[in-house]
Amino acid sequence: MIDKLRAIVGAAHVLQDTDTARYSHDFTHTYSWAPMAVVRPANTSEVAQIVKLANETGTPIVPVSGNTGLAGGARAEGAIMLSLERMNRIREIRPEARMAIVDAGVVLADIRAAAEEHGLIFPLTFGAQGSAMIGGNLSTNAGGSNVLRYGNTRDLVLGIEAVLPNGEVMDIMSELHKDNSGYNLKHLLIGAEGTLGIITGAVLKLVPKPRAYASAMVAAPSLDGALSLLNRLQEATGGAVEAFEYMPRSYIEQHLKVVSGAREPFDAPHDVNIFVEVGATAPRDAEPGPDGKPPITAYFETVLEELFEEGAVLDAVVAQNEAQRREMWARREAAAEVTLSRQPIQNNDVAVPLDKVASFLERAHAMLERTDPGAIPMVVSHLGDGNVHYAVWPQSQDPETFDAIMEGVEEIVLDLGGSFSAEHGIGTSKLPSMARRKNKVALAAMRAIKAALDPNGIMNPGKVLPDA
Repeated sequence: MIDKLRAIVGAAHVLQDTDTARYSHDFTHTYSWAPMAVVRPANTSEVAQIVKLANETGTPIVPVSGNTGLAGGARAEGAIMLSLERMNRIREIRPEARMAIVDAGVVLADIRAAAEEHGLIFPLTFGAQGSAMIGGNLSTNAGGSNVLRYGNTRDLVLGIEAVLPNGEVMDIMSELHKDNSGYNLKHLLIGAEGTLGIITGAVLKLVPKPRAYASAMVAAPSLDGALSLLNRLQEATGGAVEAFEYMPRSYIEQHLKVVSGAREPFDAPHDVNIFVEVGATAPRDAEPGPDGKPPITAYFETVLEELFEEGAVLDAVVAQNEAQRREMWARREAAAEVTLSRQPIQNNDVAVPLDKVASFLERAHAMLERTDPGAIPMVVSHLGDGNVHYAVWPQSQDPETFDAIMEGVEEIVLDLGGSFSAEHGIGTSKLPSMARRKNKVALAAMRAIKAALDPNGIMNPGKVLPDA
């Protein structure tokens, strides 16, 4: 097997033993494994040959991109790990059509930088964008902080190229915004976490880069009040709110402890801290006025002043320059560093309807106090789309308590009409949740699709679908 892999990609790109060390654990160091080998193909043809070989021999194969996942989706004990890092070519930027055609191994930040050279952006953004690769983003249907305005990864893709479990290449690199020619196989593979095939390329949507941003830290009297604030800002700006991120006081305090040079967002502490950003693409909203401020910033400040007078805002700090804006973003994007600053940790990534976030948190905190007194929740939320990262630093070290906390969170989420997985995927860590909570008919349909496309079960086995 190893000799055949070397013949496909070259001996230098088949790693074994100690050379696989950096591929042998996940980002959080929660999971570790020993792969048979790490294989680094240079193009789609080599990926196809590797997958065909794995299928013929019944060898499990696990794709890996930037390995920044949080759900154990790249565990590869005894498997071929197929790294896409050499497939890092931006094939084409088409500014007039507002699209980018890329290999799956391109780092997200590089796509964003290439688009910005043409006055455009690829709007997917989150803290790991400097190492996460677009193939992994597609495979997990990544979310991030701009979902409120632009949607999840799935909403930003026109077409994909993928190698199916039998080694055949499925080229559906559509550049079309409308195509009703049969089943939408693109959406089937996006979010499948490599269990149905390996995405090797994509056609991505680009959008105009905002000419100006209005960004602020805002203190609200309550989470329900924050939702009213969001709706008012959406109405006032014509739906131009790009980010609406919630950080409770506990998060701010831990951020100050963990991050060197971190500062308080306000002169006085507040319980409900919101980072909000509005993006203006129209020149009339972006050209600085006599006072040097873009109209969008002046208007933003006026709206906040009105809300302050009404009591809907307790305090606000509006960024006056790019450095202040970046400081606000850095506070939110440090979430992984802040959350992982203590171990062990139980990480819940859930979604509930926007008007149920406050209820979820109230009930979850009460459940946690009953289940594990002394446990500490560490919460941060993409509040604008209802995604709550409800991490817990448990007091008890009992695995049964860990499970009880997760089941308690699930129970509350589903009672509120939410989902136990919002943007991190299922991987390994949420297999029990899938078995307990996913609709049984839906699970059966998923298993039927998996069996049809991957009858030998070689593609990222043991992920997404719990055993029947």
